[in-house]
Amino acid sequence: MAAATSTFAPPAGMPAVEPGASLVTWIAVIGCMLGALIAVLDIQITNASLPYIEGGIGTGSDNGTWISTSYLIGEIIMIPLTDYLSRVFGFRRFLLSALVLFLVFSMGCAFATNLSQMIAMRGLQGFFGGCLIPLAFTVVLTKLPRRQQPIGIAIFAMTATFGPAIGPTIGGWLTDQFGWPYIFFINLIPGAVMLGMLVPTLEKSPLNLRLLREGDWWGIGFIAIGLACLQTVLDEGNKDDWFGSPFIVRLSILAAICLAIFVAIELKVEKPAVNLRLFTRRNFALGTLANVIVGFALFGSVYVLPTYLDEVQGYDAQQIGMVLAWVGLPQLIVIPFVPMLMKRIDPRVLVGIGLAIFAASCFMNTHLSYHVGGDQLMLTNIVRALGQAIVLSPLASITMIGMPPVLSGQASGLFNMMRSLGGAIGTAALATLITKREQFHSNIIGQSVTPYGENVREFLDRMQHYFMQHGSDATRAYHQAEILLGQMVAQQSRIMGFSDTFAVLGALLLLAVVAVAFTRRLA
Repeated sequence: MAAATSTFAPPAGMPAVEPGASLVTWIAVIGCMLGALIAVLDIQITNASLPYIEGGIGTGSDNGTWISTSYLIGEIIMIPLTDYLSRVFGFRRFLLSALVLFLVFSMGCAFATNLSQMIAMRGLQGFFGGCLIPLAFTVVLTKLPRRQQPIGIAIFAMTATFGPAIGPTIGGWLTDQFGWPYIFFINLIPGAVMLGMLVPTLEKSPLNLRLLREGDWWGIGFIAIGLACLQTVLDEGNKDDWFGSPFIVRLSILAAICLAIFVAIELKVEKPAVNLRLFTRRNFALGTLANVIVGFALFGSVYVLPTYLDEVQGYDAQQIGMVLAWVGLPQLIVIPFVPMLMKRIDPRVLVGIGLAIFAASCFMNTHLSYHVGGDQLMLTNIVRALGQAIVLSPLASITMIGMPPVLSGQASGLFNMMRSLGGAIGTAALATLITKREQFHSNIIGQSVTPYGENVREFLDRMQHYFMQHGSDATRAYHQAEILLGQMVAQQSRIMGFSDTFAVLGALLLLAVVAVAFTRRLA
């Protein structure tokens, strides 16, 4: 036995090679990643199809936004609570139950016949889908050996960045080809595959119901109410003129009070539902700050670009999806190489390069015009895909430096919640920014576009003559020319508003580079 031991022992001074994960472990990891992908996909998959869904359930566009809002409210509440609930019910039991319920409520969405049913089904779908995202990240941190974690994190990064980009493409295609219910039916396919992968591979663990008695129920209650109110404010604020609406004011006050009480509780109790003390770790705090900005830009750009294509270029759902595909598909090629890059390049440098490329793609969109459509946006979308593909894997690795395994679940929930919250804030802020900058540019242009300007008079005379040739009398033709001029001013102002929005996104991403620069190097 001694001889055998000496034969297989590493030479003196040489560290033992950490064994790699087994095939069973990798099947479980991939299965969890599939769950994270469908959960992220369902955030965006309805966006391109909202007009069709609104028609199918008989509601207007003002109320239809709740179809997306309710999903985000459910998801953003569940994500930070995932670690606690997985310890209460056991990782395997909790994950599989959440997946089954996610699929059940996906079917409920497909069969919804009115807005109330759709909001309830989408909220519950988002609630149970929300846990699939942090659990996938937790599996990487707890099941894979350290030398293989970059591979797992790269796969997770693909779900986080590829999902939002490809969601509208899939949603638009399914809606045009089969009808809007199929954007919910499609979840059954990856859901069934995921169950087939996870049921035999995840280890069983006992219930730990005693943790229910120790639960931070006051904290859970206040964060649920606070985040639900905050998400509603963010999604409905721009439509309701923000603090010009008593409803938004009341919700904002309630959100601020509930979240302030929640923070006070979490910093005081011995076993908090959400461990805010993790922010005392420098890398976690700075990495999460950068992650919030990445979420802001990631989900914000997925909102701004389709809105531009819809409102300025008049694209339908499938056309918008095809343009956005060039943000998603190139990532499938780039992301597999990120773990190799992380071995050769300081992850902080890699994140900085990715953020700079992402920012450059936004600055490339600051010169939009009426002639910039899908073909002209292909290059910027490919550049954006390259930047997004590089960022998240090394950023997650930097953020989790020195994180004990026992805290990895809590860290995962908080890290992913903050990215989702950044995305919600980004979408709301950018929608408001587009509106405000459009008004600004309209006022500036309007000061120079007057009937007394020579160029304006020539344009009105030319258009008046055109409309008179098409059957209008002189007075009506001049009025039509004025309307056309007003429409052109409004359209140009709108385009300039979109350009300004991309400039803000680029500047914020450069700010994230500064945050990452102050993190500690990966050992």
